[in-house]
Amino acid sequence: MRNWLGNDGNWIVAGLVAAITVPLLSFVAGMPFWIAAIIALLVFAGLVILLAPRRLFEGIDIKSIGNGRIAFARDLLEAAVPFAERLETAADTISDRKMAAAVRHLAEIAADVFRKVEAKPESANAVRRFLSYYLPRAAEVAEGFAVIEAKRVPDPKQLEEVRTVLVKLEEAFVHYADSLVDEALGTLDTDLRLIQASLKEDIGR
Repeated sequence: MRNWLGNDGNWIVAGLVAAITVPLLSFVAGMPFWIAAIIALLVFAGLVILLAPRRLFEGIDIKSIGNGRIAFARDLLEAAVPFAERLETAADTISDRKMAAAVRHLAEIAADVFRKVEAKPESANAVRRFLSYYLPRAAEVAEGFAVIEAKRVPDPKQLEEVRTVLVKLEEAFVHYADSLVDEALGTLDTDLRLIQASLKEDIGR
């Protein structure tokens, strides 16, 4: 499963390593138990910090963007991530390779949107409908396909209807992902026209 927004696995790993460190130092290296315990504790603390998952919007200049926009984007992403995870889970249960690949592609597009929103939180409003409506619906439809497919005698008509909806959803996913790119381009078209006009004026005579 993709690590969408980080987790607490660092505590588990650090605990396992620390637990192994004590007997290794005590019995193999011959250190006193209390020294081994102190070293294991230091190892545990160090690994917890070293392996800590990156926080959402870490490194973003909050002052220049505003706490409100950051909070809005964070709420949208945190609510949307479970549905992206459900897409991946559904893809793993779908035996139709083409449909499984299509559902995974939806999850990949969702991850791309997550990255872009995290990089530019102020763009969250542009994909609010995608995150709060299309992504949850896509997860439900993908899970529905897996349920229908698991029947002893799947209904071909139902499967085809779901396939059609998933294709349309993919179009919506691509549209919203590309809308963030278009937004990032900003005034490029205007800038290009101004540059061309300046070049024509300066060296076109």
